[in-house]
Parts: sequence; structure tokens; C-alpha cells
Amino acid sequence: MAAFAAIPTSTRLSSITMPIVARALRGTTPVVAVRSMHLWKWQEKKPPVEVTPLPVDLAREIQMSKPLPMLEIFRGKPLDGRTLEVLDIGLNRHRVPVTLTDKFAYRLVKFLRLIPDTYFRGNHYMRAVMLETIAGVPGMVGAMLRHLRSLRKCQHDGGWIIHLLHEAENERMHLMTWMKCLKPSTANRLLILGAQGIFFNAYFALYCISPQMAHRMCGYLEEEAVISYTHFLDALDQGKLENMPAPSIAKEYWNLVPSATIRDVVLAIRADEALHRDANHHLSDRLLIGKEDLREEAEEALRQTPEDLAYQGKEAHAHEAGVASHSLRSQ
Repeated sequence: MAAFAAIPTSTRLSSITMPIVARALRGTTPVVAVRSMHLWKWQEKKPPVEVTPLPVDLAREIQMSKPLPMLEIFRGKPLDGRTLEVLDIGLNRHRVPVTLTDKFAYRLVKFLRLIPDTYFRGNHYMRAVMLETIAGVPGMVGAMLRHLRSLRKCQHDGGWIIHLLHEAENERMHLMTWMKCLKPSTANRLLILGAQGIFFNAYFALYCISPQMAHRMCGYLEEEAVISYTHFLDALDQGKLENMPAPSIAKEYWNLVPSATIRDVVLAIRADEALHRDANHHLSDRLLIGKEDLREEAEEALRQTPEDLAYQGKEAHAHEAGVASHSLRSQ
């Protein structure tokens, strides 16, 4: 007993606890091994996932579904550069901001433009890719929120959802076209990821707060897009960029002639952006006056003759010029 007491405490504890731990380990180790073995066997014997057959109607829909261009002119005979060059898109058209929300949206867009101007400078292809990853967001956000609103109120949306979805698809086709001409680097892809995430959440919040301001902001964004693609054309005309053959996806989507070039693609995309500019300013105006149903006005517009539409276009240009001159006098 005295000899046992002379043994250090740590040694005594080790001599007592080690056999217990060893027995515990001997008791548990086989269980762990068996469970691991059973898990491994279970994973091996896991039955393959049985994919249900693709419904015939879904297959037919996928086969027949085809992105359609926004402008009617792209659905007729194949277009060449000369036709696109003389297409009246209201190149310098600008919606003068009148209300406080309009002025805020306009100044915000002008501030946001400084970022790509500083980062991309003369890299027009990468600038176009970045622009289209952002430009495809507003239409989808607006369509989603108006779709949910239509469900909540159990009433028709007035013709907005289909147009906004078409706008988003059109911007996505712009991106798919430019991706045939450029492969963004990893750094630029990360930049796209961050910019899209920030813009989506910001625009979503803005649309929830003020749809009228959101569409006005989108209209001003499209004004800047028209300017950016005009600079793209200038770079091509000045020989700073090679006027390469147009990608096949662009020829098919915009119904371009087989000899179409990148310059023709830029002209077609700029025409799309001009339409988005006018459409979003119009939607913002409709929200401002509280008349959101577009169906009756759409039917009336389609019944009019081309001469009537041309006369209204001249009146609209005159009105814009008057508003602009009034704004300049008041400043």
C-alpha cells in the first residue's frame, strides 16, 4: 500500500484510466467501422434516379419556341446595313426630367455611367457584355412583381407582363450575341456577378417602393445605352475596332443578310435599346397619371394608318423640343 502511495498521481491515474479507455475503444471501434461499411454499401446499392419521360407537348413547345425580335422590321425580309442605317430610332431623343423623382433618376443614372466609363474606357465589347447583364434585370423584375400583383388582386395586369418579359429576353439575346465575340476573364465574370447581384436587389427594392421611378430610371439607362452603342459605331467607323462578320445567332435573331457584320449588329441592338427607352418612359408616364391598362390604347394604335403614326411621331418630336426649350429657359 505504501509502495502504491509512492507512485506519482499522474501515473496512478494513467494505470487506472487507460484500461477503461482501451475497453471503451474496443467496444466502440467495431460499431463505427460497421456503420461506415453499411453507409458505403448503402451508397453503392442506391438505386439510379428514374427520370420521367419528357411530355410530348413540352418537347413540342421547346422545339417551336424561338426568341422573337422586338421591332416588327426585323420580322420581314432580311435586312442589310443600309436599311439599318436609315432606320428612324429617335437617336437624340431625351425625356427631360420634370418631377423630383425624374430628376433623381436621371442624376443617378448619370452618376452610374461614370463607373463603366472609367473601368472599360475603349473596351466596347466588354462594356457591351457588362451592359447587357444589367439591362436584362429590370424587365424580369418588373414582370415578376406585376405578375404577383395580378395574382394578389385577381385581375388582368393590363398588358405589361408580356412586354416586360419580352424586353428581358431581348436583352438576354444581346448578351448571347456578344458572348460569341468575347470571353470575359475570371475577374470580369466576378465583376459581372457582383454588379448583377447589387443591381437586382436595388432595382427590386426601388420597384417595390416606386414603380414609376423604376421605369423612369430604366428609360434613362436605355438612353445611355443608345449613346454607348453610338460610340461603339464610331470606333468601328474610325478603324479602332475590326468590323468582323456577324455571329450566326445575330443573323438569325435580327433576320440579317448573310454578309452582315458587327456594325450591322450594333445598329440592330441600338434600335432595340431605343425602343426600350421609349417604352419605359411611356410606362412611367402611365403610372404617373394612373392609367395602367394598355390594351385599349394598343388596339387603337394598331388600327391607325402609317400616315397617322408618322404624324403623331412628328407631334411627339415637336413636343419634346418644346419641353426641352422650356426646361433650358427655366434653368
